[in-house]
Amino acid sequence: MNSSSENLKSSIDQQVAPFRQKMQSEGLPDLMIRSFQHYFEQLLAGETGFIPNAEAGPVDTLPDASRLDNYEESGIKALDKTVILKLNGGLGTSMGMRGPKSLLTVKDGLTFLEIIVNQAMYLREKYNLRLPLLLMNSFNTHDATLAELKKNRALEQDIPFGFVQHKEPKIHVETMTPVKWQADPAKEWCPPGHGDLYPALVTSGLLDQMLNAGYDYLFVSNADNLGATLDLKILGYFAKQELPFLMEVADRTPADSKGGHLARRADGQLILREVAQCPPEDLERFQDIDYYKYFNTNSLWVHLPTLQKVLEERHGVLGLPLIRNEKPVDPTLPQSPRVYQMETAMGSAIAIFDGAEAMRVPRSRFVPVKKNNDLLLLMSDVYRLTPEQTLEQVAKQTPIVDLDPEYYQLIDDLKKRFPHGAPSLINCTSMTVRGDVHFGRDVLLEGDVEIVNRGTEALQIADGAKLSSEVRSA
Repeated sequence: MNSSSENLKSSIDQQVAPFRQKMQSEGLPDLMIRSFQHYFEQLLAGETGFIPNAEAGPVDTLPDASRLDNYEESGIKALDKTVILKLNGGLGTSMGMRGPKSLLTVKDGLTFLEIIVNQAMYLREKYNLRLPLLLMNSFNTHDATLAELKKNRALEQDIPFGFVQHKEPKIHVETMTPVKWQADPAKEWCPPGHGDLYPALVTSGLLDQMLNAGYDYLFVSNADNLGATLDLKILGYFAKQELPFLMEVADRTPADSKGGHLARRADGQLILREVAQCPPEDLERFQDIDYYKYFNTNSLWVHLPTLQKVLEERHGVLGLPLIRNEKPVDPTLPQSPRVYQMETAMGSAIAIFDGAEAMRVPRSRFVPVKKNNDLLLLMSDVYRLTPEQTLEQVAKQTPIVDLDPEYYQLIDDLKKRFPHGAPSLINCTSMTVRGDVHFGRDVLLEGDVEIVNRGTEALQIADGAKLSSEVRSA
């Protein structure tokens, strides 16, 4: 090593040292610290994480989940070697929640978590096999979620129910040092994105435990997406084709134009590109849903022995593409110091595994709840829970729900204005509400309905009201 290389290494070591010390003091494992250093060195080198259009070609055709009729038997055979994993780190703070989002009541008096457990239990009992349910929690959701699971005495399995994802220091943009925020030291830390799934499986010991117990397949999805159920045909395809990694994607619509999309490198390898990875000058093409046709539903299938092999080859650090996010250290104070949060996306591992594939799935497998608009729709008669506890869309089309954020952003706001639950939306194409509107019992909406209250007092929609057009209040 020449003197200039030694000086560069010494300089990097000096800049990394305070982060390493802070993480060690917090008890974070060595693998997580090495992973942080891997990305921090990229940041110091000026890496933006950008993937230009020239390196992200379109994807024209994919295997289709609607054409897998011959794979269900293979899925049943693979089921006893499969683990269901749900990402359960969210608190739903944007919706005004104070606890795990998965404990929110969403359908027929059941929470996300209760429905997820019921889905797993149904398959266990039908096929008389083990089918563990694993949750990747955050420090904020772990204890409350496990306490809730322990109430279900019938839920037993040979691996733990959950593990905790890591955290990492936020980086002061101007000084490139660990940010200090004495008003709330917890805000000095951030999650490293759901790409942390892979190192967290290692440091928690869960990867070894699953492999030692004879599990080969891992189905991963978000806890707030009840459409993402374990599909036996997709599992059968994944197992029979001996794939290392499979990403479920769906057709992009105008509503998805700002989200990440599937792309293909010049060498043919599939990749995932998030909007934070798109150079500003390429944004117009990025949002072209006819050019980039598919978005990542964040539902993945992983072959566990291959994951272990690749992690060993890479000394525990997969090297997923960096996502650099710049934000205020305190999100509630826009003028607070700017920080970098380094993140990775678990779906971007599609670029790591040779032979990884993506599969086109119906939109019905993607029913996330990010806002109260989504929650009201899920609560309504547009969807029903089947005896298998899967979510089924009853309506011929999905209505567009647009609630005034000034009055409906928080969960308590929604409950106050819909005290009897959601109105009937099965024959509704769009529901727009502006102003303070309170809904009675058994309200029915048909077609395009717009309700506008410009008054200072709440507009009351009577019990049993049938609305099929515009309703306005002075």
